[in-house]
Amino acid sequence: MELAGRNVLVIGLGRSGVAAVRLCLDKGARVTATDAAPRERLSKEALALEAAGATLAAGGHPASIFDGIDLVVISPGVPSFPALEAFEKAGGEVIGELELAARFFVGTPIALIGGTNGKSTTTALVHAMLEAAGKKAFIGGNFGTPLAEVVGQSFDAIVLEISSFQAERVPTLHARAHALLNITDDHLDRYPSFEAYADAKGNPFVTMGPEDTAVIPHGDALCAKQAARGGARVVTFSATDEAATVRPVGGNIVHRDAWHAFPLDALQIAGKHNIENACAALGVVAAFGVPFDDGPDSWLARAVRDFRGLGHRTVLVGEIDGVRYYDDSKGTNVGASVAALRGLAEDKAVLIAGGKDKLGAYEPLVDALRQKGRALVLIGEAADRIEAAARGAIAIARASSMVEAVHLARRFAKPGDAVLLSPACSSFDMFRDYKDRGDQFAQAVQSMLEVRS
Repeated sequence: MELAGRNVLVIGLGRSGVAAVRLCLDKGARVTATDAAPRERLSKEALALEAAGATLAAGGHPASIFDGIDLVVISPGVPSFPALEAFEKAGGEVIGELELAARFFVGTPIALIGGTNGKSTTTALVHAMLEAAGKKAFIGGNFGTPLAEVVGQSFDAIVLEISSFQAERVPTLHARAHALLNITDDHLDRYPSFEAYADAKGNPFVTMGPEDTAVIPHGDALCAKQAARGGARVVTFSATDEAATVRPVGGNIVHRDAWHAFPLDALQIAGKHNIENACAALGVVAAFGVPFDDGPDSWLARAVRDFRGLGHRTVLVGEIDGVRYYDDSKGTNVGASVAALRGLAEDKAVLIAGGKDKLGAYEPLVDALRQKGRALVLIGEAADRIEAAARGAIAIARASSMVEAVHLARRFAKPGDAVLLSPACSSFDMFRDYKDRGDQFAQAVQSMLEVRS
Protein backbone atom coordinates (compact mmCIF):
# COMPACT_ATOMS: atom_id res chain seq x y z
CA MET A 1 0.00 0.00 0.00
CA GLU A 2 1.43 3.37 -1.04
CA LEU A 3 0.91 6.12 1.53
CA ALA A 4 3.71 8.55 0.69
CA GLY A 5 2.36 12.00 -0.02
CA ARG A 6 -1.26 11.05 0.72
CA ASN A 7 -3.46 13.00 3.13
CA VAL A 8 -4.68 10.59 5.80
CA LEU A 9 -7.21 11.28 8.55
CA VAL A 10 -7.10 8.96 11.57
CA ILE A 11 -10.25 9.14 13.72
CA GLY A 12 -10.01 7.97 17.33
CA LEU A 13 -6.80 8.05 19.32
CA GLY A 14 -6.87 5.00 21.51
CA ARG A 15 -4.02 2.53 21.18
CA SER A 16 -4.98 1.31 17.70
CA GLY A 17 -5.50 4.88 16.45
CA VAL A 18 -2.11 5.98 17.75
CA ALA A 19 -0.51 2.95 16.07
CA ALA A 20 -2.26 3.80 12.79
CA VAL A 21 -1.00 7.40 12.93
CA ARG A 22 2.57 6.30 13.53
CA LEU A 23 2.41 3.76 10.71
CA CYS A 24 1.06 6.32 8.24
CA LEU A 25 3.71 8.85 9.25
CA ASP A 26 6.41 6.22 8.87
CA LYS A 27 5.18 5.51 5.34
CA GLY A 28 5.38 9.17 4.35
CA ALA A 29 1.75 10.27 4.68
CA ARG A 30 0.55 13.67 5.85
CA VAL A 31 -1.60 12.77 8.84
CA THR A 32 -4.38 14.55 10.70
CA ALA A 33 -5.32 12.80 13.92
CA THR A 34 -8.63 13.53 15.63
CA ASP A 35 -10.52 12.40 18.71
CA ALA A 36 -13.88 13.29 20.24
CA ALA A 37 -12.25 13.85 23.64
CA PRO A 38 -10.86 17.30 24.51
CA ARG A 39 -7.11 17.71 24.42
CA GLU A 40 -6.72 17.49 28.21
CA ARG A 41 -8.22 13.99 28.20
CA LEU A 42 -5.95 12.56 25.52
CA SER A 43 -3.21 10.11 26.47
CA LYS A 44 0.42 11.14 26.48
CA GLU A 45 0.92 8.79 23.52
CA ALA A 46 -1.74 10.66 21.54
CA LEU A 47 -0.30 14.07 22.44
CA ALA A 48 3.17 12.90 21.37
CA LEU A 49 1.90 12.44 17.80
CA GLU A 50 2.32 16.18 17.18
CA ALA A 51 6.04 15.98 17.80
CA ALA A 52 6.15 13.00 15.43
CA GLY A 53 4.67 15.12 12.63
CA ALA A 54 0.89 14.70 12.83
CA THR A 55 -1.67 17.50 13.00
CA LEU A 56 -3.71 16.93 16.14
CA ALA A 57 -7.39 17.99 16.29
CA ALA A 58 -9.14 17.18 19.56
CA GLY A 59 -12.70 17.73 20.72
CA GLY A 60 -14.72 16.36 17.79
CA HIS A 61 -14.85 15.46 14.11
CA PRO A 62 -16.20 18.48 12.17
CA ALA A 63 -17.12 18.05 8.51
CA SER A 64 -14.38 20.49 7.49
CA ILE A 65 -11.70 18.08 8.72
CA PHE A 66 -12.45 15.83 5.74
CA ASP A 67 -11.47 18.52 3.22
CA GLY A 68 -8.61 17.30 1.02
CA ILE A 69 -8.43 13.89 2.71
CA ASP A 70 -7.46 10.88 0.56
CA LEU A 71 -7.94 8.11 3.14
CA VAL A 72 -9.69 7.78 6.49
CA VAL A 73 -8.59 5.23 9.09
CA ILE A 74 -11.22 4.89 11.80
CA SER A 75 -10.71 3.31 15.21
CA PRO A 76 -13.08 0.50 16.25
CA GLY A 77 -14.52 2.43 19.18
CA VAL A 78 -15.84 5.22 16.94
CA PRO A 79 -19.34 4.70 15.51
CA SER A 80 -20.33 6.16 12.16
CA PHE A 81 -21.46 9.80 12.00
CA PRO A 82 -22.92 12.07 9.26
CA ALA A 83 -19.70 13.72 8.07
CA LEU A 84 -18.00 10.31 7.75
CA GLU A 85 -20.97 8.88 5.86
CA ALA A 86 -20.94 11.87 3.50
CA PHE A 87 -17.23 11.29 2.82
CA GLU A 88 -17.93 7.64 1.98
CA LYS A 89 -20.89 8.47 -0.26
CA ALA A 90 -18.64 10.85 -2.18
CA GLY A 91 -16.28 7.95 -2.93
CA GLY A 92 -13.83 8.41 -0.07
CA GLU A 93 -12.07 5.33 1.28
CA VAL A 94 -12.66 4.49 4.96
CA ILE A 95 -10.85 1.52 6.52
CA GLY A 96 -10.00 0.25 9.98
CA GLU A 97 -6.58 -0.11 11.57
CA LEU A 98 -6.56 -3.90 10.99
CA GLU A 99 -7.23 -3.40 7.29
CA LEU A 100 -4.52 -0.74 7.06
CA ALA A 101 -1.88 -2.86 8.76
CA ALA A 102 -2.79 -6.11 6.99
CA ARG A 103 -2.03 -4.48 3.63
CA PHE A 104 1.64 -4.51 4.67
CA PHE A 105 1.60 -8.25 5.45
CA VAL A 106 0.73 -9.61 2.01
CA GLY A 107 1.82 -13.25 1.89
CA THR A 108 1.75 -13.83 5.64
CA PRO A 109 -1.15 -16.16 6.54
CA ILE A 110 -3.68 -14.66 8.94
CA ALA A 111 -5.98 -16.38 11.43
CA LEU A 112 -9.01 -14.40 12.57
CA ILE A 113 -11.02 -15.39 15.63
CA GLY A 114 -14.39 -13.70 15.95
CA GLY A 115 -17.71 -14.27 17.67
CA THR A 116 -19.57 -12.84 20.62
CA ASN A 117 -17.94 -15.06 23.25
CA GLY A 118 -14.76 -17.09 23.63
CA LYS A 119 -12.65 -15.00 21.25
CA SER A 120 -9.77 -14.19 23.57
CA THR A 121 -9.35 -17.70 24.96
CA THR A 122 -9.47 -19.24 21.48
CA THR A 123 -7.10 -16.64 20.06
CA ALA A 124 -4.56 -17.33 22.80
CA LEU A 125 -4.91 -21.09 22.33
CA VAL A 126 -4.43 -20.83 18.54
CA HIS A 127 -1.29 -18.78 19.15
CA ALA A 128 0.02 -21.29 21.70
CA MET A 129 -0.57 -24.18 19.29
CA LEU A 130 1.16 -22.46 16.36
CA GLU A 131 4.14 -21.53 18.51
CA ALA A 132 4.38 -25.13 19.74
CA ALA A 133 4.37 -26.26 16.11
CA GLY A 134 7.45 -24.14 15.48
CA LYS A 135 5.76 -21.12 13.90
CA LYS A 136 6.77 -17.58 14.78
CA ALA A 137 3.29 -16.17 15.36
CA PHE A 138 2.08 -12.66 16.21
CA ILE A 139 -0.96 -12.35 18.48
CA GLY A 140 -2.99 -9.15 18.71
CA GLY A 141 -5.87 -7.20 17.24
CA ASN A 142 -8.70 -6.93 19.74
CA PHE A 143 -6.59 -9.19 21.98
CA GLY A 144 -4.28 -6.30 22.83
CA THR A 145 -1.46 -5.24 20.52
CA PRO A 146 -2.56 -3.43 17.34
CA LEU A 147 -1.24 -5.04 14.17
CA ALA A 148 -0.04 -1.60 13.02
CA GLU A 149 2.54 -1.62 15.82
CA VAL A 150 4.47 -4.51 14.25
CA VAL A 151 4.43 -3.61 10.55
CA GLY A 152 7.94 -4.27 9.25
CA GLN A 153 8.49 -7.33 11.42
CA SER A 154 8.46 -10.86 10.00
CA PHE A 155 6.12 -13.65 11.11
CA ASP A 156 5.15 -17.12 9.95
CA ALA A 157 1.56 -16.48 11.00
CA ILE A 158 -0.61 -13.67 12.36
CA VAL A 159 -3.32 -14.48 14.90
CA LEU A 160 -5.91 -11.77 15.44
CA GLU A 161 -8.92 -11.55 17.70
CA ILE A 162 -11.40 -9.46 15.71
CA SER A 163 -14.40 -7.65 17.17
CA SER A 164 -17.53 -6.68 15.26
CA PHE A 165 -16.35 -3.06 15.36
CA GLN A 166 -13.02 -3.99 13.78
CA ALA A 167 -14.78 -6.12 11.16
CA GLU A 168 -16.97 -3.26 9.96
CA ARG A 169 -14.36 -1.97 7.50
CA VAL A 170 -12.06 -4.76 6.28
CA PRO A 171 -12.76 -4.79 2.50
CA THR A 172 -9.56 -6.60 1.48
CA LEU A 173 -8.38 -8.28 4.71
CA HIS A 174 -7.80 -11.91 3.75
CA ALA A 175 -7.74 -14.72 6.30
CA ARG A 176 -6.26 -18.18 5.80
CA ALA A 177 -8.68 -19.26 8.52
CA HIS A 178 -11.53 -17.41 10.20
CA ALA A 179 -13.29 -18.90 13.23
CA LEU A 180 -16.71 -17.43 14.01
CA LEU A 181 -17.40 -19.03 17.38
CA ASN A 182 -20.97 -17.86 17.97
CA ILE A 183 -23.32 -14.92 17.47
CA THR A 184 -25.53 -13.82 20.36
CA ASP A 185 -27.03 -10.48 21.41
CA ASP A 186 -24.35 -7.87 22.05
CA HIS A 187 -23.62 -4.24 21.23
CA LEU A 188 -27.24 -3.56 20.31
CA ASP A 189 -26.62 -0.06 21.64
CA ARG A 190 -24.42 0.47 18.55
CA TYR A 191 -26.09 -1.55 15.79
CA PRO A 192 -29.58 -0.86 14.41
CA SER A 193 -30.49 -4.56 14.57
CA PHE A 194 -29.18 -7.98 15.53
CA GLU A 195 -28.88 -8.76 11.82
CA ALA A 196 -26.57 -5.78 11.30
CA TYR A 197 -24.41 -6.95 14.19
CA ALA A 198 -24.27 -10.49 12.76
CA ASP A 199 -23.33 -9.16 9.32
CA ALA A 200 -20.46 -7.17 10.81
CA LYS A 201 -19.21 -10.35 12.48
CA GLY A 202 -19.31 -12.18 9.15
CA ASN A 203 -17.63 -9.56 6.96
CA PRO A 204 -14.19 -11.27 6.93
CA PHE A 205 -15.66 -14.34 5.20
CA VAL A 206 -16.37 -12.32 2.05
CA THR A 207 -12.75 -12.24 0.86
CA MET A 208 -12.08 -15.94 1.54
CA GLY A 209 -11.75 -18.59 -1.18
CA PRO A 210 -11.64 -22.40 -1.49
CA GLU A 211 -8.04 -22.54 -0.28
CA ASP A 212 -9.14 -20.94 3.01
CA THR A 213 -10.96 -22.39 6.02
CA ALA A 214 -14.11 -21.12 7.73
CA VAL A 215 -14.43 -22.59 11.23
CA ILE A 216 -17.96 -22.47 12.65
CA PRO A 217 -20.02 -24.34 15.30
CA HIS A 218 -21.76 -27.43 13.97
CA GLY A 219 -25.46 -26.89 13.38
CA ASP A 220 -25.34 -23.11 13.89
CA ALA A 221 -27.46 -21.63 11.11
CA LEU A 222 -26.47 -18.03 11.91
CA CYS A 223 -22.75 -18.70 11.61
CA ALA A 224 -23.27 -20.91 8.54
CA LYS A 225 -25.14 -18.08 6.82
CA GLN A 226 -22.23 -15.75 7.44
CA ALA A 227 -19.63 -18.28 6.28
CA ALA A 228 -21.60 -18.75 3.04
CA ARG A 229 -20.92 -15.10 2.13
CA GLY A 230 -17.48 -16.28 0.95
CA GLY A 231 -16.07 -19.35 -0.73
CA ALA A 232 -14.03 -20.89 2.08
CA ARG A 233 -14.06 -24.58 2.92
CA VAL A 234 -16.18 -25.06 6.04
CA VAL A 235 -14.89 -26.93 9.10
CA THR A 236 -17.33 -27.39 11.98
CA PHE A 237 -16.67 -27.97 15.67
CA SER A 238 -18.69 -29.25 18.60
CA ALA A 239 -18.22 -30.51 22.14
CA THR A 240 -20.94 -33.13 21.66
CA ASP A 241 -22.05 -33.67 18.03
CA GLU A 242 -20.38 -36.61 16.30
CA ALA A 243 -21.08 -35.10 12.86
CA ALA A 244 -18.73 -32.15 13.51
CA THR A 245 -15.33 -32.03 11.79
CA VAL A 246 -13.55 -31.38 15.10
CA ARG A 247 -14.98 -32.96 18.24
CA PRO A 248 -14.17 -35.22 21.22
CA VAL A 249 -13.80 -38.89 20.29
CA GLY A 250 -12.78 -41.61 22.73
CA GLY A 251 -10.99 -39.34 25.18
CA ASN A 252 -9.31 -37.19 22.49
CA ILE A 253 -10.21 -34.05 20.59
CA VAL A 254 -9.86 -35.07 16.95
CA HIS A 255 -9.84 -33.25 13.60
CA ARG A 256 -11.38 -35.95 11.40
CA ASP A 257 -10.00 -34.48 8.13
CA ALA A 258 -6.47 -33.52 9.18
CA TRP A 259 -6.30 -36.25 11.87
CA HIS A 260 -4.57 -33.98 14.33
CA ALA A 261 -5.56 -34.95 17.88
CA PHE A 262 -4.76 -34.35 21.53
CA PRO A 263 -6.04 -35.90 24.78
CA LEU A 264 -9.12 -34.24 26.20
CA ASP A 265 -7.67 -34.50 29.71
CA ALA A 266 -4.76 -32.27 28.62
CA LEU A 267 -7.19 -29.35 28.55
CA GLN A 268 -6.66 -27.26 31.68
CA ILE A 269 -9.56 -24.82 31.18
CA ALA A 270 -12.89 -25.99 32.53
CA GLY A 271 -16.37 -26.04 31.04
CA LYS A 272 -18.12 -27.28 27.90
CA HIS A 273 -17.61 -23.89 26.27
CA ASN A 274 -13.85 -24.31 26.63
CA ILE A 275 -13.98 -27.75 25.00
CA GLU A 276 -15.69 -25.99 22.10
CA ASN A 277 -13.04 -23.26 22.11
CA ALA A 278 -10.30 -25.92 21.97
CA CYS A 279 -12.04 -27.69 19.07
CA ALA A 280 -12.33 -24.39 17.20
CA ALA A 281 -8.66 -23.64 17.84
CA LEU A 282 -7.63 -26.99 16.39
CA GLY A 283 -9.81 -26.31 13.34
CA VAL A 284 -7.94 -23.04 12.78
CA VAL A 285 -4.44 -24.40 13.37
CA ALA A 286 -4.92 -27.32 10.98
CA ALA A 287 -5.30 -24.77 8.15
CA PHE A 288 -1.70 -23.57 8.63
CA GLY A 289 0.21 -26.59 7.36
CA VAL A 290 1.44 -27.63 10.79
CA PRO A 291 3.25 -30.98 11.05
CA PHE A 292 1.07 -33.99 11.81
CA ASP A 293 1.18 -34.94 15.47
CA ASP A 294 -1.02 -36.73 17.97
CA GLY A 295 -0.79 -38.58 21.24
CA PRO A 296 -0.15 -37.59 24.88
CA ASP A 297 3.34 -36.19 24.27
CA SER A 298 2.74 -34.40 20.97
CA TRP A 299 3.40 -30.70 20.44
CA LEU A 300 -0.37 -30.21 20.39
CA ALA A 301 -0.83 -31.94 23.73
CA ARG A 302 2.02 -29.93 25.27
CA ALA A 303 0.55 -26.66 24.00
CA VAL A 304 -2.87 -27.46 25.42
CA ARG A 305 -1.51 -28.79 28.70
CA ASP A 306 0.59 -25.66 29.25
CA PHE A 307 -2.32 -23.31 28.48
CA ARG A 308 -3.89 -22.20 31.76
CA GLY A 309 -6.47 -19.77 30.41
CA LEU A 310 -6.77 -16.01 30.67
CA GLY A 311 -7.52 -13.69 33.56
CA HIS A 312 -11.10 -12.82 34.53
CA ARG A 313 -12.56 -15.76 32.60
CA THR A 314 -14.09 -18.14 35.18
CA VAL A 315 -10.97 -17.97 37.34
CA LEU A 316 -11.19 -19.49 40.84
CA VAL A 317 -10.18 -16.72 43.27
CA GLY A 318 -10.99 -18.38 46.60
CA GLU A 319 -12.99 -20.89 48.62
CA ILE A 320 -14.80 -20.07 51.86
CA ASP A 321 -16.84 -22.57 53.90
CA GLY A 322 -17.10 -24.97 50.96
CA VAL A 323 -18.20 -22.26 48.49
CA ARG A 324 -15.98 -21.50 45.49
CA TYR A 325 -15.75 -17.94 44.16
CA TYR A 326 -15.16 -17.46 40.41
CA ASP A 327 -14.18 -14.27 38.59
CA ASP A 328 -15.72 -14.16 35.11
CA SER A 329 -15.73 -10.38 34.81
CA LYS A 330 -14.98 -10.78 31.09
CA GLY A 331 -18.55 -12.07 30.77
CA THR A 332 -19.75 -8.77 29.34
CA ASN A 333 -22.83 -10.04 27.50
CA VAL A 334 -25.67 -12.45 28.17
CA GLY A 335 -24.30 -15.28 26.03
CA ALA A 336 -20.96 -15.22 27.85
CA SER A 337 -22.60 -15.31 31.26
CA VAL A 338 -24.92 -18.14 30.26
CA ALA A 339 -21.92 -20.19 29.05
CA ALA A 340 -19.99 -19.49 32.26
CA LEU A 341 -22.96 -20.38 34.48
CA ARG A 342 -23.82 -23.59 32.64
CA GLY A 343 -20.15 -24.56 32.47
CA LEU A 344 -19.62 -24.60 36.24
CA ALA A 345 -18.92 -27.99 37.81
CA GLU A 346 -20.99 -26.97 40.86
CA ASP A 347 -24.70 -27.81 40.73
CA LYS A 348 -25.82 -24.41 42.01
CA ALA A 349 -24.40 -20.88 41.93
CA VAL A 350 -25.11 -17.43 43.23
CA LEU A 351 -24.66 -15.10 40.28
CA ILE A 352 -23.43 -11.51 40.61
CA ALA A 353 -24.56 -9.64 37.50
CA GLY A 354 -25.30 -6.17 36.18
CA GLY A 355 -23.46 -3.15 34.83
CA LYS A 356 -23.85 -0.90 31.83
CA ASP A 357 -26.77 -2.23 29.83
CA LYS A 358 -26.18 -3.30 26.20
CA LEU A 359 -29.94 -3.51 25.57
CA GLY A 360 -30.00 -7.23 24.78
CA ALA A 361 -32.57 -9.71 26.11
CA TYR A 362 -31.95 -11.25 29.54
CA GLU A 363 -34.34 -14.20 29.17
CA PRO A 364 -31.56 -16.69 28.22
CA LEU A 365 -29.77 -15.79 31.46
CA VAL A 366 -32.96 -16.32 33.44
CA ASP A 367 -33.39 -19.75 31.83
CA ALA A 368 -29.87 -20.70 32.93
CA LEU A 369 -30.56 -19.40 36.44
CA ARG A 370 -33.66 -21.59 36.70
CA GLN A 371 -31.40 -24.59 36.19
CA LYS A 372 -28.20 -23.54 37.98
CA GLY A 373 -29.05 -20.54 40.12
CA ARG A 374 -29.23 -20.37 43.90
CA ALA A 375 -29.75 -16.59 43.91
CA LEU A 376 -29.04 -13.46 41.88
CA VAL A 377 -27.23 -10.39 43.25
CA LEU A 378 -27.53 -7.31 41.03
CA ILE A 379 -25.32 -4.25 40.66
CA GLY A 380 -25.12 -1.33 38.26
CA GLU A 381 -27.35 0.47 35.79
CA ALA A 382 -28.87 -2.67 34.26
CA ALA A 383 -30.15 -3.99 37.60
CA ASP A 384 -33.75 -2.88 36.99
CA ARG A 385 -34.00 -4.60 33.60
CA ILE A 386 -32.39 -7.81 34.81
CA GLU A 387 -34.59 -7.92 37.92
CA ALA A 388 -37.70 -7.40 35.79
CA ALA A 389 -36.71 -10.39 33.64
CA ALA A 390 -35.78 -12.64 36.59
CA ARG A 391 -38.53 -11.72 39.05
CA GLY A 392 -40.31 -14.86 40.24
CA ALA A 393 -37.65 -17.21 38.88
CA ILE A 394 -35.03 -16.87 41.60
CA ALA A 395 -34.21 -15.03 44.83
CA ILE A 396 -32.87 -11.53 44.02
CA ALA A 397 -30.88 -8.98 46.03
CA ARG A 398 -29.47 -5.58 45.10
CA ALA A 399 -26.03 -4.21 46.01
CA SER A 400 -24.50 -0.76 45.64
CA SER A 401 -20.87 -1.92 45.58
CA MET A 402 -18.84 -5.01 44.77
CA VAL A 403 -18.00 -5.55 48.43
CA GLU A 404 -21.69 -5.55 49.35
CA ALA A 405 -22.47 -7.87 46.42
CA VAL A 406 -19.90 -10.43 47.55
CA HIS A 407 -21.18 -10.37 51.15
CA LEU A 408 -24.78 -10.81 49.99
CA ALA A 409 -23.73 -13.69 47.74
CA ARG A 410 -22.02 -15.38 50.67
CA ARG A 411 -25.25 -15.28 52.68
CA PHE A 412 -27.19 -17.02 49.90
CA ALA A 413 -24.58 -19.66 49.05
CA LYS A 414 -24.53 -23.13 50.58
CA PRO A 415 -21.58 -25.52 50.90
CA GLY A 416 -20.86 -27.04 47.51
CA ASP A 417 -22.17 -23.98 45.65
CA ALA A 418 -20.29 -21.46 43.55
CA VAL A 419 -20.42 -17.68 43.64
CA LEU A 420 -19.91 -16.45 40.09
CA LEU A 421 -19.20 -12.89 39.02
CA SER A 422 -20.36 -12.91 35.38
CA PRO A 423 -22.09 -9.57 34.85
CA ALA A 424 -23.65 -9.98 31.35
CA CYS A 425 -22.95 -6.24 30.95
CA SER A 426 -20.03 -3.91 30.37
CA SER A 427 -18.31 -2.34 33.34
CA PHE A 428 -18.11 1.36 32.65
CA ASP A 429 -20.94 2.46 34.94
CA MET A 430 -19.05 1.55 38.14
CA PHE A 431 -15.52 0.44 37.18
CA ARG A 432 -12.60 1.46 34.95
CA ASP A 433 -12.94 -1.71 32.91
CA TYR A 434 -13.70 -5.41 33.29
CA LYS A 435 -10.27 -6.02 34.82
CA ASP A 436 -10.90 -3.46 37.56
CA ARG A 437 -14.30 -5.04 38.21
CA GLY A 438 -12.78 -8.53 38.50
CA ASP A 439 -9.94 -7.27 40.68
CA GLN A 440 -12.41 -5.65 43.08
CA PHE A 441 -14.35 -8.92 43.26
CA ALA A 442 -11.17 -10.88 44.03
CA GLN A 443 -10.15 -8.31 46.65
CA ALA A 444 -13.54 -8.57 48.35
CA VAL A 445 -13.23 -12.37 48.48
CA GLN A 446 -9.67 -12.10 49.80
CA SER A 447 -10.81 -9.72 52.53
CA MET A 448 -13.41 -12.23 53.67
CA LEU A 449 -10.74 -14.95 53.72
CA GLU A 450 -8.46 -12.77 55.87
CA VAL A 451 -11.26 -11.93 58.32
CA ARG A 452 -12.14 -15.61 58.59
CA SER A 453 -8.52 -16.59 59.29
